[in-house]
Amino acid sequence: MTTRVTRLFTEHPQSVDETYFEHLRFAAGFSGRLFLAACAACVHAILPFLFEKTASRMIETMHHRMHNRNG
Repeated sequence: MTTRVTRLFTEHPQSVDETYFEHLRFAAGFSGRLFLAACAACVHAILPFLFEKTASRMIETMHHRMHNRNG
């Protein structure tokens, strides 16, 4: 049973060559940046003269980082 539970927490991080905690840190940081991008997009929706390219730039940067993080 313990092995099955352990595998649930380690299988995916190992598939991207990370430990559980490295993956946790990366995913949590990514989540925080997505939240900030969403906030900028919300403000822009109401006040279109603010944050005109902020969310799209943040997402582009995150996309680049995601696809180039291990190689």
